[in-house]
Amino acid sequence: MKSYIAGLVGILALALLVAAAALGLDWTVGAAIVLAVAFGLGWPHALAIPARKTLGAVIALTGAASALSAGLSGGTEHLAWTPIYIAVGFAAVMMIQVIRGTGQLRRLESTLGAGAGVAVAGFAGGWVASWRLLEEPGLTLSVAIAAVLALLLGMLAWPDRVLAPLTIALAALASTLSAYLFLDGQVLPAFVMGLIAGAVMAAARRLRVMAGAPANVLGEVAVVLAPLLALGSLVYFVEKLFVS
Repeated sequence: MKSYIAGLVGILALALLVAAAALGLDWTVGAAIVLAVAFGLGWPHALAIPARKTLGAVIALTGAASALSAGLSGGTEHLAWTPIYIAVGFAAVMMIQVIRGTGQLRRLESTLGAGAGVAVAGFAGGWVASWRLLEEPGLTLSVAIAAVLALLLGMLAWPDRVLAPLTIALAALASTLSAYLFLDGQVLPAFVMGLIAGAVMAAARRLRVMAGAPANVLGEVAVVLAPLLALGSLVYFVEKLFVS
């Protein structure tokens, strides 16, 4: 996938999250489930591991369950069930690797790669938990702006020694400025999340370039969505630390 296409896919995913957060909880849950399922079905293709359909279903179900339970949970710990889903998903991955009869030479790589996919899919619930925590979009818009800027910078064919620090700095600046405009009293958490978003997106770009293009579109989409799903849980925990 060319860098500008990858950036466009990421921007569309962020636009979906922001629009859903503006419309309310049900929409946020739906958007998180859609992105988690898309990631889950594509991640085994990105890693080119055997048993792709079965492992993809496990990863997708983990993400969908995390997002749904975050939307339905009572109390204040909206991600309380997510570690359980991740543990169950990883156990299912190991069981699949034990019983399948092909690709024995890559069994360890398949297990670790699919297990990482289970964890990333589970992080999708963080976008929902963030909405539940404040009952409003919270830092979602600021983080999305920072991530969009990082994706746009990632389209440039510049060396990483220049692009990575520039991405982190500008993402933090963009997130902070957006907090002045849209978030009263949330400048510090917006700055922190801007730094984190810039670092995550810069690292994801570097890994994507080093790994090369996946074999098909599903895998390419999953690689783009992985850092965006991870940002969901980071947003939630930063909000718990600074805002709630």
